[in-house]
Amino acid sequence: MASSSSPCSMKHQVFLSFRGEDTRFNFAAHLLKALKDTGLNVFFDEHTLEIGEELLPALSRGIAASNLSIIVLSKDYASSNSCLGELSDIMDRKRNPTDKHIVLPIFYHVDPSDVRNIGGTFKTSFKEHGSKRPVEDVKRWKAAFAEIGTLKGWHIEGGKFDRSETEYIKDVVEYVLKKLNSNCKSVSEEFVGIDDQKRKLLALIEQADIRVIGLWGMGGIGKTTLVDVVYKEVSPTFESHWFLQNVSEKIKNKGNEFVRNELLSKLLNEQEIRIDTPSIGHAYQDRLNNKKVLVVLDDVSNPDQLDFMGVKHFGPGSKIIVTSRDRQVLKNGRANHIHEVEKLNEKNSLQLFSTFAFKWLNPSVDFRDLSCKFVEYARGNPLALKVLGSKLYTKSRKEWEGEVDNLKQYAEPEISQVLKSNLDGLRELEKNIFLDIACFFKGEKMDLVEKILSNYCTGAVCGIRNLADKCLLDSIDCYFISMHDMLEEIGKDIVRQECKEDPAKRSRLWFPEDVDQVLRYNKGTASIEGIKLDMSQIDKLQLCSSVFEKMLNLKYIHFYKPGVCNDGWNPKLIVDQVHGVSLPYKLRYFCWDYFPFKTLSNFNSKNLVVLILRYDNMEQLWNEDDHMDLVNLRVFDISFSKKLRKIPNLLGAINLEILDCKWCESLLELPCLNHLASLRQDKFPQVPNPFCDLNLSRTGIEEVPDSIEHLRKLQEFLRERDLNHCPMIKFPRIPRSLIKINLSGTQIDEVSLPLDSRSLRELDLSYCPMVKFPEIPRSLTKLNLSGTQIEEVSLPFDSLCNLVILKMKGSRVKNASIKLESLRKLNLCGCPMVEFPEIPISLVWLNLSGTLIKEVYSPFQPLGYLEDIYLSGTRVKGVLINLESLWYLNLSHCPIKEFPEIPRNLRDLHLSGTLIEEATLTLNSSSSLRYLDMSGSSIQKLQCNISREFPTVDVPSPSLRSKTLSYMCMNRCKSLKLLSELPPYMEYLGVNDCTSLEKLSFADKNLYRFDYLDDMFCMLFCNCFNLNQESIDNIEANAMLKIGFLAEKWAARYDWTWEARYGREYVRLKAPSLICYFPGNKISANKFKCQSMNSSLSLNIAQNGGSGRRFLVFAFCLVADLTHCHHFGGLEYICKYQLTAAGGGNGGGGYEKFRSEIIFLEDYVSEKSMGYHVFILSSMDMVKEDKNYGEASFEFYIKSILHDEEEDYEGEDYHVEYGFKETYIKVERCGVHVFYVDANSDTDATKNGLAGSKRSFSHDGEEGDGVLKRLK
Repeated sequence: MASSSSPCSMKHQVFLSFRGEDTRFNFAAHLLKALKDTGLNVFFDEHTLEIGEELLPALSRGIAASNLSIIVLSKDYASSNSCLGELSDIMDRKRNPTDKHIVLPIFYHVDPSDVRNIGGTFKTSFKEHGSKRPVEDVKRWKAAFAEIGTLKGWHIEGGKFDRSETEYIKDVVEYVLKKLNSNCKSVSEEFVGIDDQKRKLLALIEQADIRVIGLWGMGGIGKTTLVDVVYKEVSPTFESHWFLQNVSEKIKNKGNEFVRNELLSKLLNEQEIRIDTPSIGHAYQDRLNNKKVLVVLDDVSNPDQLDFMGVKHFGPGSKIIVTSRDRQVLKNGRANHIHEVEKLNEKNSLQLFSTFAFKWLNPSVDFRDLSCKFVEYARGNPLALKVLGSKLYTKSRKEWEGEVDNLKQYAEPEISQVLKSNLDGLRELEKNIFLDIACFFKGEKMDLVEKILSNYCTGAVCGIRNLADKCLLDSIDCYFISMHDMLEEIGKDIVRQECKEDPAKRSRLWFPEDVDQVLRYNKGTASIEGIKLDMSQIDKLQLCSSVFEKMLNLKYIHFYKPGVCNDGWNPKLIVDQVHGVSLPYKLRYFCWDYFPFKTLSNFNSKNLVVLILRYDNMEQLWNEDDHMDLVNLRVFDISFSKKLRKIPNLLGAINLEILDCKWCESLLELPCLNHLASLRQDKFPQVPNPFCDLNLSRTGIEEVPDSIEHLRKLQEFLRERDLNHCPMIKFPRIPRSLIKINLSGTQIDEVSLPLDSRSLRELDLSYCPMVKFPEIPRSLTKLNLSGTQIEEVSLPFDSLCNLVILKMKGSRVKNASIKLESLRKLNLCGCPMVEFPEIPISLVWLNLSGTLIKEVYSPFQPLGYLEDIYLSGTRVKGVLINLESLWYLNLSHCPIKEFPEIPRNLRDLHLSGTLIEEATLTLNSSSSLRYLDMSGSSIQKLQCNISREFPTVDVPSPSLRSKTLSYMCMNRCKSLKLLSELPPYMEYLGVNDCTSLEKLSFADKNLYRFDYLDDMFCMLFCNCFNLNQESIDNIEANAMLKIGFLAEKWAARYDWTWEARYGREYVRLKAPSLICYFPGNKISANKFKCQSMNSSLSLNIAQNGGSGRRFLVFAFCLVADLTHCHHFGGLEYICKYQLTAAGGGNGGGGYEKFRSEIIFLEDYVSEKSMGYHVFILSSMDMVKEDKNYGEASFEFYIKSILHDEEEDYEGEDYHVEYGFKETYIKVERCGVHVFYVDANSDTDATKNGLAGSKRSFSHDGEEGDGVLKRLK
């Protein structure tokens, strides 16, 4: 919201000060007219034009009420008391930093140096004033006069070599317009979230090759608001301009000619133009051709309206902006560029809603949950947000809750009236498609909906695209069909109006109570065309077999249970007899989870497109002699039909694309499939050519029919989970077009594949009982033989020349000789081999974990490309690896006693569970190590030796800095006593349960910094109770050092807005943050000067001494007893805080409330002996722009999130939701530190000084000491 002091809301825009006797008949008069012609509101003293002697009180008020002052300094300006009085008042305003008053001097036939130095005729004038006026007045006038001489302005010398005064006036006017627009408060304060789109539209206007700009979007999305803001800003730069609102409505009411005549009259500045012919005539065309005009045509519904307005005759440089809800209108109207007006993001939506619901930018904490529900419903539509917010203003929470319940039932009239106009002009076909999607198909796959609708109405595909062009559907480029929630409700409301009293007389049923009433009492009629029922929303309902007989026009039946279906669910729809149900012949879509009948016999299926009967009890779908007509069937899903033993003849289903029989455990055979030429399934929507699929996973099928090889379109067969774990014993015959086969877990022990196949790329035979390496085609790139009985592998150079990945994990391989030059990845994990295998030089990834290998030496010397080596759990006692290419080395749980020599390019080193006791880690400019894990090892002392060659803040080097060790994990090192000279800017330092650790220190902080800012930074010392005080001080200081550095980085990215890009939930879970904890029950008085002995506190915000933008970054410290907490890896730290403006005013609201959360989710489970711990935390979500705040108050909570299978919590308060127990842990003490960051500070890490050299203040404004010269 704009505050009352906004420059845009001043009474006058320009104050013009001049000496009447010098310029009133020439320059000043011409400048005044030019300013007024642009529409600017100019204040001037008309009396001055004649006399100009006394400063009237009205003039002082005019100066105070203006945004900008123009002073025309002529030769006798200083001789006028009133002129000098005006000037003094103007310069007083300029000196006031809060006023931001703009002053523009024009040196009219005078030398600027004479003004600065009060020389020439000005000296004489001030001498005369000195003898007549009070000394203080003259002194004040002199200071103002000399000061204005130092300002930049225009120097009009006159004479034949100078420019004309007309040119100067043009420059002045354009500059004034530019300054006023830039100095005006952000549009976002009045129109939340419009700034980005405004910039885009302004950029389009500036492009010379764009003449007609289309603004497209649904009703209420803000098209008119956006173009109005832009129009007001740029219109003064055009010779003529006009904003023609509601074009379609005006033409409907008054005719084309009337509207065109109104437009031409305004553009040509001519009264009452009357043209009754289709053409405007050559005389008017010629006049328009010579004018650069700006025209806005708002709400155009027909492209002919553009031509009739004569826009093609507008002169060079003209811009025509057209708004419409129909994209096709803009296309046909030859728009050079069509801009889709975007909906508001979640953050801006909440602010706009709050502006109307609370009269300030953020919702009250007590109403935030409900506010989010309204915002979710509006889905970024500004009109809906305004209407809903205004309706809820000053209402109680109970009233809010009632409105929430009504949202999904009744559309708000003021909103629906606007959105319903989108439906104007729809053909009957398009209207029916719209209603079908609103009631049944929102969220379904686009291609499936097209096929269903096309089955009974020609032109359905085109109709869907027309609906999208009219903003009645979201983008049709998506995989799923979608529409705005409010349009969905409007569609449903249209159906309700068909018969308000009796749902059986409506065309579509979806509301559970309506469906229940119709089915329970068998009240079906021919009016009903579709039924959709969420069965979880009704009580148990008994149906008769004739329940659908009266519904002669029924096309859709969709009875479903949301979420995951399972055997334990008790079906709600039961039947009096199970032998069959009578279904209408017009049925296109039939989906019924837990179908209660035994069979589908006696059903005319000619029109059926989709048949989905999951979790049913049928043993047989229909009798073989029923001769079901399945010519239109596209989808056949009988998954989880555990009693089904046989699929009947599908000879008529020539268009079948998807056949899903997964988890049909009793299914023993398939019908003939050689006629199913269209069998396919679009599993990957981004791929234009469809992939083919037959899903038979976990069925009882032992043999696939030979007819499968006739499915020419089948490219991907027996995909993962397709035939795995079927009791198949014979390898199936397959089409040559196949690219991937998954037979994992079957009983196949021999492979029969065409060796000359060129299409097959992947073969999975894992956990099959084969004992010999199979014969497979050379086209194969990926082979999985894990868990097989194969003992020997010999692959010469010329065998499988395309094989890239070979997996034999857990097989019985004892000897391997592999020479394939194409091979890149080899997995022999868990194989009983004793000697290192013979492997090719091309290999980049090797896994030998869990083997019996003892030595790794010479075989590695020729391997120049190996990047990853896994040797965990082997018997290797030492390694000598000198590979330039090596990035990853895993020696976990190997009996190694010496710290290995690190190759120069190694990045990840895993030594957990080893026998190493002491280590010196050398980090220098040639070291690339970033990740070190020694958890559970025998380490006692670890010292980092950081070479002085490393980059410092004075010698920046991003390439070297990126090689810094950033992740160190030392958890459960029970013998660890010393960690010395650790790198100070690590992103993760895990030292949990190191119960012997006594000393810890960090290296010089000047060495380097982290650059990656989009993650959580962790310093974890759970249960390290032996740490001495000096080490705890070092941990605290390092945490504050990091937060100080991150504060600048986060503030620099404030406008980047994580929330706008990813949504509030993403910010809540993944906003960049820092968490540090260690044993203790005291908060450092040096780091956190504002403390409290409970979970809440208040503090004062230091005043902003500068005039620039400033940010507040909060770090907080908490103390809690975690004796009953299970682990640290499921804690949520919650901070509720209120920022109050200094003096009680903040744009009319006085204060703003916020909630920030840091959720720490880690798999590590600490040992049980936890007690009091100290937590230091901060987050990018706790960066707030300082809006002249004077006070801050905080409340802190810690919540433990436990899986409900864990033991019961022994503490006080918890509740269970979605399988988790949420337990609140008492915060015993708290403290807050405020980092103050100027927006114009240089936050580039390669240019800044120390992370803490930026002045950081505590709550009372004193300089903080969160940054020390050295961390010991």
